[in-house]
Amino acid sequence: MRSCYGCKARDKAKKLEAALRESENPAVRKFLKMLIGLLLLPWCWGGLVAVWRILEASGGADAIWVPLVAGVVCWAVVYLLLPRPMWLYVAGHELTHAFWAWLFGGKVRALKVSSAGGHVVVSKTNFLIALAPYFFPFYGALVIVAGLSARLLLPWDRVEVWFLLLLGAAYAFHVTLTGHVLKTRQSDITDHGCIFSGVIILLGNLLGLVLALPWLTGRPAVCTGFVWWGQETARLLQSIPPWRP
Repeated sequence: MRSCYGCKARDKAKKLEAALRESENPAVRKFLKMLIGLLLLPWCWGGLVAVWRILEASGGADAIWVPLVAGVVCWAVVYLLLPRPMWLYVAGHELTHAFWAWLFGGKVRALKVSSAGGHVVVSKTNFLIALAPYFFPFYGALVIVAGLSARLLLPWDRVEVWFLLLLGAAYAFHVTLTGHVLKTRQSDITDHGCIFSGVIILLGNLLGLVLALPWLTGRPAVCTGFVWWGQETARLLQSIPPWRP
């Protein structure tokens, strides 16, 4: 009997090894990622509703929203009426790849930036490193770091308005120019499949908003946003009728 069990274990190991070899095929990998993306769609809906509920809960925080929206409007005027600073966007895009590679323990081998495009060579990559520039607002993060540093050195009431103004402009910069570059073919997206990449990008942006909006406005608590996200996702899943063959 021990020999029989051993044979079964070896057979299972061989099947698993064969499945892993198949998953190394780019087409198979893309198909599996597409399925994962489709399975994550309910979480996208839950996140969208959670962000809406957070916006409703924080709507009375005028001291926060006025300078934030003013920053968005200022950038919108620049975006619509002046030449777009593509070199600045490309620099942030490539530096985001480099930063996320560093977070995962990778090293930057080369970095090139121009207004027409750029590239970065890193020692390690994965789908988060590849897609990070589309959901991680690099310049918004720099504004937050600068604001937190200023808060330690200066009275917050002197810098808060300027911090929020710059943060609104930086996030609008991220959204508008990311949308602009997504109109053209991006290898970061196509390498991982459009459906999977789109879902990850949306979830990444939603995660940032669920974290940032309560932190900025003080309402609701950050954990409440995640509770709403889970509740709305569960509500959607419960509304889907069971599949019957």
